[in-house]
Amino acid sequence: MLRVVANLYDRFMSEVEEAGLSKWRSELLAGLAGEVLEVGAGTGRNIELYPPDVRGLVLTEPDRHMRALLERAVGGRDGVTIANAPAEHLPFADERFDAAVSTLVLCSVRDPAAALSELYRVLRPGGKLVFIEHVAARDRPRRLLWQRRLEPFWRRLAGNCHLTRDTEQEIVSGGFEIVEIERQSMRKALAIIRPTVRGIARRPAAA
Repeated sequence: MLRVVANLYDRFMSEVEEAGLSKWRSELLAGLAGEVLEVGAGTGRNIELYPPDVRGLVLTEPDRHMRALLERAVGGRDGVTIANAPAEHLPFADERFDAAVSTLVLCSVRDPAAALSELYRVLRPGGKLVFIEHVAARDRPRRLLWQRRLEPFWRRLAGNCHLTRDTEQEIVSGGFEIVEIERQSMRKALAIIRPTVRGIARRPAAA
C-alpha cells in the first residue's frame, strides 16, 4: 500500500498544487536562508522552490518508496542531502538549523509531540518552523463528524494520515511561538482534507 501511495501521490495532488498549494509552498519557503531541514520531504515537491540563500538543505524521508522518488528528484544537486529518519528521531546535533520545513507531514507522523520536540531541539534559538498542514474542521461540525468517521479507514489507506489533528495547538504546546498563521480551505482537495493551517512559528530566542 505504501508503494501505491508513493507512486500515485503526485498525480493525486496535481490539481490541488495547481489550485494554490504550490503557491502556498513558494510563499512560505521564499524567506528561508542558511541551513534548512525539511522533514518528511516525500517526493520532493519543495526542492525547486528553495531560494538561493539556503546554503545547505537536509531532507528527511523515512518511507523507502517515497525516498526513492525523492532521490530521483534531488539528482546531483549540490548542498542537498537526504537522511532516512523519522521526524520523531532526528539524527542531528542540537541547534544545528536556521529553519525547518513541514508541509503535509505532521498529519501522518506517529507522535506529533515527539516530532515537534525534535524540531525544536535541532533549531537554533530564533529559528523558524514553516508549515502547511491539513487539520480538523473545528469550525465545520458536520465535516468534522465525517473526518472522525472516516479517519480509521483513511489512516490505513493513506500512510497513517490523520484527519482530526489540531496541529496549531500542537505547535504551540511544543514550545514554539506562532509568528504568522493562515487558516484556509485547500482548493480542489477532498473535503475531508481541505481545512488547513499554514504559517511560521519560531523557537524563542535565548534570553
